[in-house]
Amino acid sequence: MMMERGLKILMTAGLAVLCALIAIGNIHDPDANLRFVQHVLSMDTVAPESAMVSHGVTIPLIWRIGFWSIVAGEALAAALFAWGVAELLRARKYKARAFHQSKRFVYAGAGCAFLIWFIGFSAVGGEWFAMWQSQVWNGQQAAFRIFASILLVSIFIAQPDCEL
Repeated sequence: MMMERGLKILMTAGLAVLCALIAIGNIHDPDANLRFVQHVLSMDTVAPESAMVSHGVTIPLIWRIGFWSIVAGEALAAALFAWGVAELLRARKYKARAFHQSKRFVYAGAGCAFLIWFIGFSAVGGEWFAMWQSQVWNGQQAAFRIFASILLVSIFIAQPDCEL
């Protein structure tokens, strides 16, 4: 049981590191990543004959707000996962019920990640702004990889511990 709990703590720490590195990368090189948001929102690299191009947003302030909202969400997910690690470490020797209750920040981090990489990138970016039509500015595969990793780890972490 302690090994399983240790693995849950380690995997949560891995999620915190992943989200933190993504946020740090966006903060470290905001111009390149802001350009990504600009092209997706303006829809300037999708098929011009597509009826969906009317969804495009060409207001630089909106691009910046969108970009920094994404970065804030990534940083928040990292912080929630890190907080989850602290809670799991604190409860690692407690009874199964208390350890299970200590997972709340892991779930909050997973929820935040869901908003960013599934709702934000896959639904809004991918479908509303037709990111799938762009050969250059299509982040759907990366978003899926990130969210699928977080989802799979979260499913493992959510498994209840049994009392021995």
